[in-house]
Amino acid sequence: MTSTEMKTNKNSDYTAKKISSSIKIDGNINKPIWQKAKWSKRFVDMVTGDPGMYDTQTAMLWNNTHLYIAFEAEEPFVEAKLTERDSIIFLENDLEVFIDGGDCYYELEVNAANTIYEVFFIWKDAYTKGSKFDIPQFDVHQKQAYTFGGDYDRSGASFWKGTHPRGIRWAFTNYDLPNLETAVQIDGTLNNNSHIDKGWSLEIGIPWSSLALLANGRSLPPTNGDIWKMFLGRFQKLMVGGKEVQPHPAMVLNIHGIYDTHLPEKWSRVQFVD
Repeated sequence: MTSTEMKTNKNSDYTAKKISSSIKIDGNINKPIWQKAKWSKRFVDMVTGDPGMYDTQTAMLWNNTHLYIAFEAEEPFVEAKLTERDSIIFLENDLEVFIDGGDCYYELEVNAANTIYEVFFIWKDAYTKGSKFDIPQFDVHQKQAYTFGGDYDRSGASFWKGTHPRGIRWAFTNYDLPNLETAVQIDGTLNNNSHIDKGWSLEIGIPWSSLALLANGRSLPPTNGDIWKMFLGRFQKLMVGGKEVQPHPAMVLNIHGIYDTHLPEKWSRVQFVD
């Protein structure tokens, strides 16, 4: 590694290493290829930065065609009841990835049944007539397009626009990232709380060609040293005394200091190293 790369690394939260091979997406994170990756520290509480309730780690690798993301999640009772695509997966235990594209960002949630939920967000101030977002795919008149203010208390001054200085976003809930691959493996028994499970793992494969709108002028695939902002996190449904704890405990790679996922400025800075 050169001195230039080392200086850039100080400005990143995670370093994703480049590989020459491809990865079969089957949920198995014990494959030798993942031993080449740098596994993250234990996720922390989103608000306080204390160690997360359960051990959760992530790792990334990339090649000229794909970005690969892996998660390992400790989970004593692996549970996932939602099986319909684009169900509100964060109502259950899930693992999440957000990718920032400057004027837009992408959200992916996956539960232990490998059910996925995807949304593409465009900041309203960037959605102008004739812009790159003014295309049929992002027609705001479609039934599955909504305005979104973020994770906030719907009261007072934040009722319409949320609390983010940039205001609201358009949320397209019918968006599907082209050629996305996800797979889960469970070390235990799904939806059976009669014994203690060890947890579950998730593998994600994303073609770089599918991230053209999110590249925001950056090279695809990245060039050595490029940094992308991503959210890497986990939400945990917690029942206490027969009642569901709200909000769900959130565990993330980097502390936010506030209970709000939709803050790109707080997300982890991932550096791609050749």
